[in-house]
Amino acid sequence: MMPSNRPDIEATDPDYSSSSKPSINDTDYIEDADPPRTASITRKASIAVRLQNPLAGLSEAEVISDVDAWVVEKGLVEHQDVFRKGALIARVGQRDDGFEYVGQLSEEEKGLLRHEITHRWDHPFMLYFLVVLCAGSAIVQGMDQTAVNGAQLFYFQEFGIENEWMKGLLNGAPYLASAAIGCWTNAPLNKAFGRRGTIFISCFISFVTGFWMAAADNWYNLLIARFALGFAVGAKSSTTPVYAAESAPKTIRGALTMMWQMWTAFGIMLGFVVSVAFEKVDFMGEYSQWRWMLASTSIPPLLVMIQVYLCPESPRWYMEKGKYDKAFKALCRLRKHKIQAARDMYYAYKLLEVERAEREGRNLFKEFFTVRRNRRAAQSSFFVMFMQQFCGVNVIAYYSSTIFEEAGFSRSNALLVSFGTGVTNWLFAIPAIYTIDTFGRRNLLLTTFPLMGLCLLWCGMSFYLPLDADGEPTQGRLASIAAAIFTFMAVYSPGEGPVPFTYSAEAFPLHIRDIGMSFATATCWGFNFILSLTWPPLVAAFSPQGAFGWYAAWNFFGWIYTYFLLPETKSLTLEELDTVFNVGNRAHARYYREKLPWYMRRHVLRREETPVEPLYQFHDEPLPEFEK
Repeated sequence: MMPSNRPDIEATDPDYSSSSKPSINDTDYIEDADPPRTASITRKASIAVRLQNPLAGLSEAEVISDVDAWVVEKGLVEHQDVFRKGALIARVGQRDDGFEYVGQLSEEEKGLLRHEITHRWDHPFMLYFLVVLCAGSAIVQGMDQTAVNGAQLFYFQEFGIENEWMKGLLNGAPYLASAAIGCWTNAPLNKAFGRRGTIFISCFISFVTGFWMAAADNWYNLLIARFALGFAVGAKSSTTPVYAAESAPKTIRGALTMMWQMWTAFGIMLGFVVSVAFEKVDFMGEYSQWRWMLASTSIPPLLVMIQVYLCPESPRWYMEKGKYDKAFKALCRLRKHKIQAARDMYYAYKLLEVERAEREGRNLFKEFFTVRRNRRAAQSSFFVMFMQQFCGVNVIAYYSSTIFEEAGFSRSNALLVSFGTGVTNWLFAIPAIYTIDTFGRRNLLLTTFPLMGLCLLWCGMSFYLPLDADGEPTQGRLASIAAAIFTFMAVYSPGEGPVPFTYSAEAFPLHIRDIGMSFATATCWGFNFILSLTWPPLVAAFSPQGAFGWYAAWNFFGWIYTYFLLPETKSLTLEELDTVFNVGNRAHARYYREKLPWYMRRHVLRREETPVEPLYQFHDEPLPEFEK
């Protein structure tokens, strides 16, 4: 594979990099019934190239002429000089040192751009204030998910709920609402209220439903409140990472986008914290502890609501609305120098031009299913989102306290050990910021799926360990169950934790990205609901051993599917991703089936082997000539 000409960090960007790739029509490639093992596709001077750099091929004079007309049209004449320089920098932006060839820049301005590369985390306070906002939004998401873990131990008793299906429905109601409605409100909410408005509305719903759940006086009132909570889940999870990506400079955009998963894991940990903190707070009634646990979930969204309108709106959203003066003001608050703001704004505008041209007159919903390149992206995104649930992680997130009680832990110890699983989940999510762009999405899944399967088998088999003479669980039994679950969380966090949202964000072509992400998030929350609903009756019917064995089997299936059918997307350019997803399932599976003996000889038997011909052939175009 030829090396990419862009920084690796852009591979995780759901807005400006791999997610902004071109579409493929059925006529773009010849689809054979039996495609060759190696898909060799020659690049075309088309929308794909324009998306890689919409200013490529233009001379300095042509760029300046275009900028001069543009600033007049958009009412930015007072910033004409800075936009000229910014556009010339964007023109040579394929290389980090391209600005060195722009003669119109002073040495001081070049020094500023060098500093941006060498000090990638040196940015204005407002950018980090926005990062805190996005982290807070992720914390809300995580805490909403796991506060119920400890609360259910008490509200099942208070309301006398013994039916296993009713228990699952109460716990899974938010994810049913999110999959059916919440995920699909993302596009209209963003269009009407912007990124900040959508985050505010979703956090307001979380704020209100937290107190609503805490005040519920019967099970069906609690069910309605939890269903209402689901309206916030889908829109928030789709909007916040995009808001971060659209506001951040390219040097840290991928890392900031990845932080959604890390801070969601932190929120998940806080959900366990409140379960431990309020376990003994029962002065409002014998089983009233759950009310404090659920009410506490209203605090983080309140803080986000206070903060959200102190941050600038997404500059890209302003431009989509034709508010170019506001877009430039917003970017100036997020960059250290106006030249950086002008560069990023003009480049984003040129990408928007290509996007609008690409969308015009097309039936996007039809293309989502009828074009093989799009179907393969949807299939792959569906798989990683499905497996994020059916790997079994949310069995731990939602039911670990119940599992530990059934294993023989006291209620206090069950809550405390559950808190430990949340800490493990968060700590092991941190390395994923690095590994997802170095080790790769596919390799992370191939490594972690079998390990997660073994951990779940270990946990299930631990329930077979004998009890003591008094019929009580031994310390060895308890330790084995806890160790299996802790190890499972440690393995999950750098693998199936961050991969699904990152993979889905970059898999879809630009023109169907909104539909694709709604589809992907609806898949995630839909199967989340199924898992939440079915776990209690699954345990009742098949015992913990059978229930854990069921999800262990899905992890082994996940490894098989990943090896034979899931393409890698790490560090690929826009056109390269089109090539990857245009290879059919049969060709992909046949290639890796034939390569399996090669892996065995090289990595198991440690023999020297001749490299195998790659599945994809990428032909890089030369970098544009810089005018000196």
